[in-house]
Amino acid sequence: MTQASDQDRVLIFDTTLRDGEQSPGATMTHAEKLEIAALLDEMGVDIIEAGFPIASEGDFQAVSEIAKQSKNSVICGLARASTNDINRAWEAVKHAGQPRIHTFIGTSPLHRDITKLSQDEMADKINVTVGHARNLCGDVQWSPMDATRTEHDYLCRVVEIAIKAGATTINIPDTVGYTAPSESADLIRMLLERVPGADEIIFATHCHNDLGMATANALAAVGAGARQIECTINGLGERAGNTALEEVVMALKVRNDIMPYRTGIDTRLIMKASRLVATVSGFPVQFNKAIVGKNAFAHESGIHQDGMLKNAETFEIMRPEDIGLTATSLVMGKHSGRAALRSKLKDLGFEIADNQLNDVFVRFKELADRKKEVYDDDLVALMRVGEDAANDRLQIKRLHVVCGTDGPQSAELTMLIDGVEHKTQSTGDGPVDATFNAVKQLFPHHARLQLYQVHAVTEGTDAQATVSVRMEEDGRIVTGQSADTDTVVASAKAYVNALNRLLVRRARTAPGEDKREVSYKDVS
Repeated sequence: MTQASDQDRVLIFDTTLRDGEQSPGATMTHAEKLEIAALLDEMGVDIIEAGFPIASEGDFQAVSEIAKQSKNSVICGLARASTNDINRAWEAVKHAGQPRIHTFIGTSPLHRDITKLSQDEMADKINVTVGHARNLCGDVQWSPMDATRTEHDYLCRVVEIAIKAGATTINIPDTVGYTAPSESADLIRMLLERVPGADEIIFATHCHNDLGMATANALAAVGAGARQIECTINGLGERAGNTALEEVVMALKVRNDIMPYRTGIDTRLIMKASRLVATVSGFPVQFNKAIVGKNAFAHESGIHQDGMLKNAETFEIMRPEDIGLTATSLVMGKHSGRAALRSKLKDLGFEIADNQLNDVFVRFKELADRKKEVYDDDLVALMRVGEDAANDRLQIKRLHVVCGTDGPQSAELTMLIDGVEHKTQSTGDGPVDATFNAVKQLFPHHARLQLYQVHAVTEGTDAQATVSVRMEEDGRIVTGQSADTDTVVASAKAYVNALNRLLVRRARTAPGEDKREVSYKDVS
């Protein structure tokens, strides 16, 4: 069982693989989940919430495999207040060196209305289910969902029941991101003062960012006595997201003078984790995102640049190296070799095996032939695409478009579908529309395009364009992403990437079993 060794130690509970994956479109494959879990384990995350085992067979298998492979972290599985859920969670996590069951129920008046349970009936259910979980596992976490909108007297009552039933961690979720920092602190302080046995367990805080206060709320709770922060890489999560791991960890590191707490996180792996999660989720990090955004250490104004040249501390409160960013900006080109590429990728946080290096090197050379200079951001974009293309059912083989002021714009497309080559020609309102129409002719589907977004990775007319595409089909939302110096080619690959992810989602969830339809949505 994970416990804080002293009063200044704050445990980091990462829920990227559970709450983060609930972001519409943030589908992760089995292999991608294992890769993220291994990195979280390496960087010192105390508890990894690996998934919701009863949601699907895919989730169960991922949690089970992560439990078997974990070296340092506690591996946690989520379960509703149901013996079936709890049993399934235990079956998934029991192979871990340090397993945990996390069970929950909505306790606010709104949630009691949904479950049709009276206060007494819910209290009995909490006692039975937490007790059942504790009989299976020595480390049990319990959450009163929507705690911040639960009556204080009732919240104290059910927290006391959960502690007596065997919960070792009590998580206090701000499920809809409604609370403010002073309220977050007052709530933890009130529970510690009023609930018998509260001083013998760990209180956790789980905040959502609907009002932009998730990080502030989490840190306020720590100041009041919480000793576990639930968070995700890049703040990934439903709606406006969760507390961002990198923000709370670096806030505690940089402002240790007023927040005298410490974590076990190796902050030098933060950028690597950020890039990995952005890659596999298809959710790019906004440029001005705190800590990990592209502009977080960029300075454009003359006054700022002058100050930086004289003393970096003038306008930087942390060093880029503290989060794994290298100070060097070595430009790569078509004459660069494998060793230089491997070294540069390592500096950028990408550790790759020899077979991966050969594949990446081929794509790097293709890019270098089209660009005079290949910058760091070009390489990051290169790593984000094409890694699993060989296993994709749908693959772009050849694309030729005709565009300009004289219509109609058209696209000639050759595509591999399950290894078989197919060709078609289509027209549309512009080259991208014509290309998407061509893909739909070769692979008919009913998915609706929700988002199409283009941005340049680097400067110049030869810059790579990164394209993000979000699609929805029968409640399943997927995001595809690709980069290329040709914007239309990047668009086609992103569109097909989204379709490949949709096929994975179809295979993982039978009708009516999609994880977003299970009633645990917005557990937090």
